[in-house]
Amino acid sequence: MPLLVNGKRVEVALLAREPLYSYPELEERATFLRSQPAQTVGPRGLLYVQQREFAATTPKDGSVSVLGSDDATTCHLVVLRHTGSGATCLTHCDGSDTDKEVLLIANAVRVLSPNTQYGRLELHLVGGFSDDRHLSQKLTNQLLRAFDRLQDNIHLVTFCVTELNDRQEKGNHYPHIYGMANVKTGEIFHATFPDKGPEEDLRSASILTGAQMVNIYDSRKEQLCIGPYFWMPFPHADFWLEQDDQYILQNLSTSPQAEPPHFISHIRATLLCLKEHPFPDKTLFPSRKPWIYIKNGDGLWERLSPEQI
Repeated sequence: MPLLVNGKRVEVALLAREPLYSYPELEERATFLRSQPAQTVGPRGLLYVQQREFAATTPKDGSVSVLGSDDATTCHLVVLRHTGSGATCLTHCDGSDTDKEVLLIANAVRVLSPNTQYGRLELHLVGGFSDDRHLSQKLTNQLLRAFDRLQDNIHLVTFCVTELNDRQEKGNHYPHIYGMANVKTGEIFHATFPDKGPEEDLRSASILTGAQMVNIYDSRKEQLCIGPYFWMPFPHADFWLEQDDQYILQNLSTSPQAEPPHFISHIRATLLCLKEHPFPDKTLFPSRKPWIYIKNGDGLWERLSPEQI
C-alpha cells in the first residue's frame, strides 16, 4: 500500500526532489518544527536510542514516557506511531540497510497494535542536511521508497529532512535539528539529551564495528536490553587514539563540518572501549546473555544483577 500525505498517494520521486513545491503542508510542518527551541530532556522516564538502534513502546508503559535520539547529521530520525493503539517506534537510521530497518520498525509497531481496525500509521522523518556528499538525500530517498513499499498505508505527517532541515552559516551547511523526542501523546519535538546512557560507549563500540540495527527494549517487561555484543579486535585502535582531533574528525565522520562539539570526545571514549575489550563476549558477556536494565523509583535506569533476571 502507498505512502500518503493528506490521504493522497505520494509521488516519492517528486517528494524527494521538490518537497518545497510538491507538498506545502509538509513544508509548513517542517517550518513549525524548526521554529521550536531545543528542549533539554533529562534521564527520568527517558529511553535514549543510539544510531542503529530502535525501541518501541505503548502508552501503557509505566517506565518509559519519552523516546529520543540526537547527534544526527546525515542520519535520519524516524518515528512510526499507530494512532489507535498508541504504539510508537523510534529509530536512528544511517543508511546501512534501510529496507530491512524499515521492516523492523513497522513490525515493532504491528506487534504492539493487535487491533488495527481503528487508527492509522503515522510517520515522522527528521534529520539530514544539504551535505557535500549528498548522503542525506540518498538516505531520504531510501526511506521514502522503503515505506512506500510496505503493505500498510503509511501517513507521512512530518518531513523535516535534508534541505528542509538545512541551515547555512558563513557559507557552510548544518542540520537545523540534530535531535528529536516523542512522548506518549504522540507529540514530537526538537530535543537534546545530556544523558545518552546507559552504557553509551559500549553501545557505540558495537556500532563502530559494523553491528546491524537492533531492538533494545522489551516494552512488555519494561526492560532495556544491552548486548550481548561480539566483535573481533578493532584494527589499529591505538593508532586512532594517538591521532589529533582534526584527523579523527576528518576520517571518522560522514560530515566533519557539521558534527556537534562532543563528537571527538565521544569517538575517543568509544575507541578506548574497543581497545579495553577486544573480545567482549569473553570479558563482558561470558554468559552470552544481555545486560538488563529497569527504571528504578526515581525513573533512572538501573542494571539488574544476574540473580534478579
